[in-house]
Amino acid sequence: MRHKKKAPARGIRVAEQIQKDLAELIPRELRDPRLGFVTITDVELTPDYAYATVYFSVLTGSAETTEEALNDSSGYLRNLIFKKLHIHTVPTLRFKHDQSVERGAEMSQIIDRALKGEDDGGGN
Repeated sequence: MRHKKKAPARGIRVAEQIQKDLAELIPRELRDPRLGFVTITDVELTPDYAYATVYFSVLTGSAETTEEALNDSSGYLRNLIFKKLHIHTVPTLRFKHDQSVERGAEMSQIIDRALKGEDDGGGN
């Protein structure tokens, strides 16, 4: 998770609940054809709870198109979260594509190729 070490425990709990709720709401409530298969990977809250940056990865479809669709639906999703969370301030949602999953897969492939090259005697 991206949470800072000094983040208040309540802020972390709220961020985790928003992440959980969005993971349930997006596939159930959004019927936008631009959406790929979305996984919510993290949520970062500002200290005043005014904004939440929601990181996602996408298995199918374009990350840019999916990000646009999610940001277009952010007001609707915020309203649904408000009904579930019952907190005074529900943050404005901003969706960003999380590239760490893709980078991790690329690194694994590079390591696998390097190890395979060593096994084949492709070293020095």
